[in-house]
Amino acid sequence: MRPHRACLALFVVLLLLPAAPAQGDPRDDKKRVDAAVATAASILEGATARAQQAAKSLAAANAELPDARERAASARGEVVAAEVAANTARREAEAAEQALATASSRHEATARQVEAARERVGTFAQSAYKGSDLVSFNLLVNARSPIDAAERFGYFERVMSTEKEALDGFTTARRAAKQAQNDAGLAQRRAEAARLAAEGALAEARAAQAAADAAVAEVAALADQREDALAVAEQERDASLAKYEEAKAEAERIEQELREWEDRQKVTRPGGRTPTVRPGARLLMPVQGWKSSDFGMRYDPYYRVWQLHAGVDLAAGGGQAIYAAADGRVIRAGWNGGYGNYTCLSHGRYQGRGLSTCYAHQSRILVWPGQQVRRGQVIGRVGTTGASTGYHLHFEVRLSGTPVQPLKWLPGCLC
Repeated sequence: MRPHRACLALFVVLLLLPAAPAQGDPRDDKKRVDAAVATAASILEGATARAQQAAKSLAAANAELPDARERAASARGEVVAAEVAANTARREAEAAEQALATASSRHEATARQVEAARERVGTFAQSAYKGSDLVSFNLLVNARSPIDAAERFGYFERVMSTEKEALDGFTTARRAAKQAQNDAGLAQRRAEAARLAAEGALAEARAAQAAADAAVAEVAALADQREDALAVAEQERDASLAKYEEAKAEAERIEQELREWEDRQKVTRPGGRTPTVRPGARLLMPVQGWKSSDFGMRYDPYYRVWQLHAGVDLAAGGGQAIYAAADGRVIRAGWNGGYGNYTCLSHGRYQGRGLSTCYAHQSRILVWPGQQVRRGQVIGRVGTTGASTGYHLHFEVRLSGTPVQPLKWLPGCLC
């Protein structure tokens, strides 16, 4: 980038970028971007069409960049958080799978113990069914001496103890098997939940990465858009500056023509029968709309030119009626360069100066020079002719041909 283009770029960025990225409702962000584009469009209304489009493109890029950068940074943070969550979920899934394997192995071991205990108890049950217990009792009854009886009773106790151990072992093994089965089921559910969580976390990480990539790409695209717009603005510099000079000369011609017209009226009507406008008088709102651009000097940051915006812009729908702001006579009505279809009305003298109103960018003019019109009469239709970037009425109030602030003459509510 050449040095003077770098300075231009820096100046435009500093001028048009918001102080901080907007927060909250996305609709507010859109309004902010639209306002920036509208401002750029109105400032370069007198430049070439390519320069106007470049200005709007640059303003949009500058307005959108802070939010885009914030989204990219936020998305990168989400990627890191999602990757951490995915790694944690993956480790938890692996631990759950290991716990499941341990629980399953324990369940298999306890199941084998239950089976062995069941066989042992079954043997005792079969012996009891065949009368083994009665045989043991007969051994005690048929003892030949107390010593013999004691020995036989000891044998009997050992038999009963062994049988009890078998029953206790079966009960314990079955209880352990049930617990192992429950543990294995719980581990199975945990492992499944951990696996699903890991899959979800991985999907979120991938989505976050895709969002981050898109956000970074958006920032890059906006940066390219800015660079392209500045390049076009640079290419259109000479042509736009020439148009500015034309507009300045055109404004001076209009001012001179209105003064000359007033001077002629003094000659043709000696003695002063010219209508007078009382101090504090208010004009009728010339169109139903809202103020989109004010009166005054405006600085074009692209070409570093000051230019007078000689009226107030009132945004309104194409074809909407334009009303005469007061009784008067049509001074001029026709095409006038950057003003497009342009009409001026003379309303008489105000504190010794001629008062006139002018209406620019009309789609249709419905009056002709010399015609007398009444306050509120439809004199034209809203358009976007001449150096205009959208449907609106450019409305001027002039004293002796010199533009003055129209808002001082209109209703405070602009209604």
